[in-house]
Amino acid sequence: MGNMRSLVKMLMVVLFLGWIFVWIMISTDLYKSKWTPKLAKNLNTTYFGPQGMNLVLLTVPMMFIAVLSCVYLHTQKKPTQPQREWKIKGRMGRVMMVMNPLGIVTATELIFSLLFVALLVWALSSHLYLSYHVHLHNHDNAKIWQAKFRAFGLRIGYVGHYCWAFLFFPVTRASTILPLVGLTSESSIKYHIWLGHVSNFLFLVHTVVFLIYWAMTNQLMETFAWNPTYVSNLAGTIAMVIGIAMWVTSLPSFRRKKFELFFYTHQLYGLYIIFYVMHVGDSWFCMILPNIFLFFIDRYLRFLQSTKRSRLVSAKILPSDNLELTFAKTSGVHYTPTSILFLHVPSISKLQWHPFTITSSSNLEKDTLSVVIRRQGSWTQKLYTHLSSSIDSLEVSTEGPYGPNSFDVSRHDSLILVGGGSGVTPFISVIRELIFQSQNPSAKLPNVLLVCAFKHYHDLAFLDLIFPSDISVSDISKLNLRIEAYITREDKKPETTDDHRLLQTKWFKPQPLDCPISPVLGSNNFLWLGVVILSSFFMFLLLIGIVTRYYVYPVDHNTGKIYNFSYRALWDMFLGCVCIFISSSVVFLWRKKQNKEGDKESKNQVQSVEFQTPTSSPGSWFHGHERELESVPYQSIVQATSVHFGSKPNLKKILFEAEGSEDVGVMVCGPRKMRHEVAKICSSGLAKNLHFEAISFNW
Repeated sequence: MGNMRSLVKMLMVVLFLGWIFVWIMISTDLYKSKWTPKLAKNLNTTYFGPQGMNLVLLTVPMMFIAVLSCVYLHTQKKPTQPQREWKIKGRMGRVMMVMNPLGIVTATELIFSLLFVALLVWALSSHLYLSYHVHLHNHDNAKIWQAKFRAFGLRIGYVGHYCWAFLFFPVTRASTILPLVGLTSESSIKYHIWLGHVSNFLFLVHTVVFLIYWAMTNQLMETFAWNPTYVSNLAGTIAMVIGIAMWVTSLPSFRRKKFELFFYTHQLYGLYIIFYVMHVGDSWFCMILPNIFLFFIDRYLRFLQSTKRSRLVSAKILPSDNLELTFAKTSGVHYTPTSILFLHVPSISKLQWHPFTITSSSNLEKDTLSVVIRRQGSWTQKLYTHLSSSIDSLEVSTEGPYGPNSFDVSRHDSLILVGGGSGVTPFISVIRELIFQSQNPSAKLPNVLLVCAFKHYHDLAFLDLIFPSDISVSDISKLNLRIEAYITREDKKPETTDDHRLLQTKWFKPQPLDCPISPVLGSNNFLWLGVVILSSFFMFLLLIGIVTRYYVYPVDHNTGKIYNFSYRALWDMFLGCVCIFISSSVVFLWRKKQNKEGDKESKNQVQSVEFQTPTSSPGSWFHGHERELESVPYQSIVQATSVHFGSKPNLKKILFEAEGSEDVGVMVCGPRKMRHEVAKICSSGLAKNLHFEAISFNW
């Protein structure tokens, strides 16, 4: 097994390096003048037409890597309950710098970012050299400087195409590419943002240059031209208008104030892709096809999962007016700490999906999955109102869970978890995973320090979610947990607590259409996901070959006409969607049939459980309410917790006090300012034993 994994890994590395090499060479005279004629002669066959060369060189390698990665991730050694040896790859690393607007940048990110920028500069300079010194296109008989100006606008559009070759990889949630480098779609969403800004800027310059050029040469009507045998300018204009709308509404200041407008505007990406591809044509489309193809496979599988209603078991309304929702799940659903779940409530919004942190452990809680929701924004406010009313059921759909493919915090000697407000919730799943690992007598657990900052005293109720309701003293006896809680806006403990501040628990009746959350194609079924990718892409090649050979080719060579430039691109997009639809649907329904028995069993298990409502608030051990004697785990939290009023945590002092440990893992989740402060301390070099990771859901 180890030899096969090494062979698969080596093959993926070779394919990726070859793929990158082609991107580097595309802009050179050697590629255009010498390699292209030879390659086109052999690859641009009657079955694939002019897109054959790019299809073979730039599409096939990445699709093959995606399939191989499914095999590689499937054969990854999974830990057994007695022995857990998961490794973190790429999640905890040395911070290089903290700067706006990029935020926290690690050394690896900085290196790859600089290499990517170097690739863009190389491509632009090479393209311009060919345009200015080898062959300057001047079909309009314009002045030389005007022709060069036009060439600049054309080539900078080419460079924006490089960004699109990577743009959708970071937003593919069940990606098979990102786990290879230890990333998730949540941790890599910033790369999508960076690439989006760069590509939109380059395309905007491309558009403005051509508008100026057409104005100078009295050809402004070219803006609306739709050439049937060459590039459609109108399609490019429409794509740019849509792109600008998406770009402006995605800016941080706009997105924070008007999230719903950003969300709905961003759903125009489908139209953007259609007009963009119709503008560049099928040959250029094949250069960026892999990341779009994989994204749409993921998107359609997520749609199939979301059509099933999820069984909502209970809702806890915390004293801080936050919510904890508990869903039923099958035992086959596995996820790692810090994972998230997307929720959709049709009664609130027909289109919106929102991600929330999972607080449960898939190993510790076999039949349920819990998420915490902070009451912030119009959507969560409406959800809070719904759950606070007298309803006894709620229609909810879910997507996920999504998270790191592997996660092991027990490899550190010490663990410092820094959270602000609801930022403590990802760490609840981390601590629960450590509780599970503590059941192994030979397990060596790290010392855990949880540093949490809250605005108000009643927010301490978050801490009561650390332990599941059915936890026993023996389960936490080996857990060395210390909590430092800071109340920043109150100087002392409140003397009294209003009754409405106590926890409320609501149990929901199961509905006929409700089902436990079950495994979908992705981290729980990598091999099946590989089957979908391979079969859909093979079907795509087959159909493209048939359509080109028996429909497009006769038009080009028998009638003396040239087949419509835009129609070629439409065929590619249409057949790609058809293949994804067929392959994904067949495999999904097959897996659904196999999981049907497990769903029935999980339904019966959850419905047969006799739930008991707690007798007091989760924060009651802070407010002075008496708990029952058997609530010893909560007493252990009280003993381990120190509450500080009217101050913020001195993070520098706290982190440097851990310098005596050989290996300290530092995780932070909370406001941007807090994440940056911790990152700066860890990157200062004064404490070299600190291994940093930031968790952010601020998209």
